[in-house]
Amino acid sequence: MDKKIIVGATEFVTIKGAHHKSLVPARIDTGATRSSIHALLVKELDLGPMLRTRSVKNANGTAIRPIIKVKIELKDKLIETEFTVTDRSHMRYKVLIGRNVLSKGFMVDPSIDVVRNKK
Repeated sequence: MDKKIIVGATEFVTIKGAHHKSLVPARIDTGATRSSIHALLVKELDLGPMLRTRSVKNANGTAIRPIIKVKIELKDKLIETEFTVTDRSHMRYKVLIGRNVLSKGFMVDPSIDVVRNKK
């Protein structure tokens, strides 16, 4: 069995755009099937194009969201996978990392909070 990379409840991830990259704090969410990214960050980094749309359940009900492929670096591991695009302006974290990323060799330790420097 491959050794798992331990991530905390929050981590810094590098989002790699067409011409720029950005280091952003992200929330790790084992309850989310797919990762999500703020629409403004998509625009700033020129991410995309949209592959398709998907119906997503959330606390407010169901919404139709665009899906794009995004390259990220998490704990020195480069990953390219699908993210849903949504307005996360009212949220603390502009990126949410879901199981589609975590299943690529990560294990979550919720006692670690990298963004807030807590262990």
